[in-house]
Amino acid sequence: MSDKPIDVDICVIGAGSAGLSVAAGASQLGASTVLIERDRMGGDCLNTGCVPSKALLAASKAARRWRKEGAFGVTYAPPGVDVSAVNRHVHDVIGAIAPNDSVERFEGLGVKVIKGTARFIGPREVVVDGTRIRARRIVVATGSRAAAPPIPGLDSVPYLTNETVFENVELPRHLIIIGGGPIGLEMAHAHRGLGSEVTVLEAARILPKDDPEAADLLRQHLAGEGISIREGVRITHIEPEEDGIAAVIETERGKERIVGSHLLVAAGRRPNVAGLDLEQAGIAYGPSGIQVDARLRTTNRHVFAIGDVAGGPQFTHVASYHAGIVIRNALFRLPAKVDYRALPWVTYTEPELAQAGLTEEQARAAHGDDIVVLRWPYHENDRAQAERETQGFVKAVTTKSGRILGATIVGAHAGELIHVWVLAISQGLNIKALANMIAPYPTLGEISKRAAGSFYTPKLFSKRTKRLVRFLSRFG
Repeated sequence: MSDKPIDVDICVIGAGSAGLSVAAGASQLGASTVLIERDRMGGDCLNTGCVPSKALLAASKAARRWRKEGAFGVTYAPPGVDVSAVNRHVHDVIGAIAPNDSVERFEGLGVKVIKGTARFIGPREVVVDGTRIRARRIVVATGSRAAAPPIPGLDSVPYLTNETVFENVELPRHLIIIGGGPIGLEMAHAHRGLGSEVTVLEAARILPKDDPEAADLLRQHLAGEGISIREGVRITHIEPEEDGIAAVIETERGKERIVGSHLLVAAGRRPNVAGLDLEQAGIAYGPSGIQVDARLRTTNRHVFAIGDVAGGPQFTHVASYHAGIVIRNALFRLPAKVDYRALPWVTYTEPELAQAGLTEEQARAAHGDDIVVLRWPYHENDRAQAERETQGFVKAVTTKSGRILGATIVGAHAGELIHVWVLAISQGLNIKALANMIAPYPTLGEISKRAAGSFYTPKLFSKRTKRLVRFLSRFG
């Protein structure tokens, strides 16, 4: 071990979305910065998460497009899917983005990048393969990994996770997916579009954190595509099959054996804390991650934890948001705190399902009957009709005074349409602001404006208003 440590202002452990954002921001603001990464720059999002999954979904969308284009008077032959070419497309997309997260770029920003495994040896000191780093502030951004559920026999068969599924160059004949969350459903949708038979096994209900009404519409659409969604099932065990893998499930009707060619496990994630020797720095942690306060400080006030390892919402945009909180706290000594009131998330199936703020169910639990539920369907929108994207709706929840509490969108481009609601909630806007917005015609964005405008419909067309109009008409 080196006798003389490297002294820096900020030491970041983990070069995923959270760590990269802190390192880039800190260095450009003039802080001496060390970034440590034991594996690939870009972390889960670039290499095994958001980027490859959206690239695969794009290929799937291209494959299924021929099925509905007949409605426009345009016909195509059924697609031929070259899985190797699809895989190249996925990795080409990763390669196109990778330079933004590369060692070379960050060294160009003034960051000292060290490849290796870090562990704490004191409250403000870590070591990487014999190199000691002493820092005023340390940021743990080691992310999370796919969790293997305790299912008997799972370890006796080969199975895929988000870390390996994008390396697969064989189109599954029948893909069994354990887990009906966003990852499981996106992969179900992608593989079905490419031609696989797909079965999703879920112990509870799919998308349990989303609005049940929106999840139900998505469930119907996926089932209409031929995806078998089995909810409320218990997997008793997994076992090898002559030409694949068998999952034995228990339902209300008894036991059933489902045979597939491939198995994908998408049943949650676990924080990456092993090997960090957090105890040496006085940092408390548990199964859900490192313990942090609202400022993302650990029990060692000189150390922050951000992103998935901090045990909160596991989204790339949350990781980037955390980075901003840490920069303000660590460099500017501002008491910035996390605020998830306007937190958005999206499931990128077709239709997409997007949420910001509270669902209707959460709003009722928090505010009782002091809420108003607004909605507008896609089929009442002219652009949706023109593009044959009429399945879906916008649902917003406000207080009776019009304060926006949350919004749910299920339908085409829901992930893009949710932005205006995120802004409104985060800035404390009244529903009046969206109702009075001038929306260009014809756009899907009009759906949000119409939903907001429906807040005033009962009063606008009430008997009292009609009496007022008749009274005013007497004066010419």
